[in-house]
Amino acid sequence: MSEDEMLTAEDVARIMKVSLKTVRKWVQSGELASIPIGTRGYRISRRDLNIFIEEQKKKRQHLE
Repeated sequence: MSEDEMLTAEDVARIMKVSLKTVRKWVQSGELASIPIGTRGYRISRRDLNIFIEEQKKKRQHLE
């Protein structure tokens, strides 16, 4: 999968095995970068999702 690939919030929820509400919370809090599409929509790049995953792994390692 390409780093340029654009994902919907639903795609991210499926990939991460979390609810759509959780993805929306990550986007609203700024934890997960998104790109606005139209007036209400947004997309998440595969690259930004990969960065988010790596950041989450680092946070987890610091807690252990």
